[in-house]
Amino acid sequence: MTLPENLERVLPEIGRDLFDVLVIRTDFSDDEAWNAVVEELHRPWGPGGEFAAVVQLIDSPAWSEATADEVLAVVVDEDLVVVFLADRGTMKSPARALLALSTVWEDVSGLDPVYYQELIESPDPREFRALPAAVHGVQVDLALGNVDFAEYAGAASAEPDQALRPD
Repeated sequence: MTLPENLERVLPEIGRDLFDVLVIRTDFSDDEAWNAVVEELHRPWGPGGEFAAVVQLIDSPAWSEATADEVLAVVVDEDLVVVFLADRGTMKSPARALLALSTVWEDVSGLDPVYYQELIESPDPREFRALPAAVHGVQVDLALGNVDFAEYAGAASAEPDQALRPD
């Protein structure tokens, strides 16, 4: 897809707290599905809904059909450990599961296989799916270092639909 000249894939300057969830919409095929995702993202979360949901939404056609690699190439905030995409999979899924992308992953392509064979054969996961109701907990746990990305990816892969649910 070629972007019109006046559209650029850049993250706007946003005031972001460490616990704010960043969601980028990359699929514009279903506004009703998107609105359902946004509504769910803005619901209070945590045990008994005790925490306010703070979400930064990037809803610009410039991001239409952006791949995970294209998104990660633009995300340079060193405090941001995960970004969530509302992609085609999100819009088609009955659960509206977002794609969670780790911004902290190691490119193993240049490692010497003599010394790093295990890491090369089993790199850390870079993505998993999470229901909108789960993303706030994921953001907080990853930001604090309570849980690592691989643990969440493993928990998501154990679910029948491969999507992480809130605790």
